[in-house]
Amino acid sequence: MKFLNLSLAALLGLALTACNTGPTAEKPAAAEAPATTAPAATPATKKRLLFFGNSLTAGYGVEPEQAFAGLIGAKIDSLKLPYEVINAGLSGETTAGGRSRVGWILKQPVDVFVLELGGNDGLRGLPLSATRDNLQGIIDTVRRRSPGAQIVLAGMQIPPNMGQVYAQDFKALYQEIATKNHLVLIPFLLQGVGGDRSLNQADGIHPTPAGHRIVARTVWAVLQPLLK
Repeated sequence: MKFLNLSLAALLGLALTACNTGPTAEKPAAAEAPATTAPAATPATKKRLLFFGNSLTAGYGVEPEQAFAGLIGAKIDSLKLPYEVINAGLSGETTAGGRSRVGWILKQPVDVFVLELGGNDGLRGLPLSATRDNLQGIIDTVRRRSPGAQIVLAGMQIPPNMGQVYAQDFKALYQEIATKNHLVLIPFLLQGVGGDRSLNQADGIHPTPAGHRIVARTVWAVLQPLLK
């Protein structure tokens, strides 16, 4: 399993950083090589699992391997599933920003696309109509670029700072979009983590490593049946 973490520099067009798990075998010296050597087997093509989101996906404040996407990658590795895991999270991303960059991210097709966006829209009180349109635009782009991809939508909830009605409508938006587009839905990405001070960093928004482990279990319960 190859785990790619797309940093901000990478997202702006620089090279992707690839991290392969496990040690690299040393190449035998030429003098010790057998007279005839069978050609090395070509590894099977990996399927691509892409996490597309904001700072929650990017793993703000924790090491990449401690973020839930990295933990999912390690799980896939341990099970020897034929997937390449790509973390395309970008801190501060809104649905509008995600819509503007998703085409670049999908220059190569994907098999599973996990969409985790909207939290920053809600915290800023942006119009839900715009959030809905942007999420739909991202979904449409994925289906156009990777027609066979399975799309998983990560639901989000926000505190009632912008009013109880706004918070309720924001929560309902994810179910509406999932139903309309026949998506697999994670009802609430931060289930068991959101609002728990012991599982969040000082800002009260971003999970600690322990929080990310809970998020990873929530995501894995939904993803596992799809990774065939």
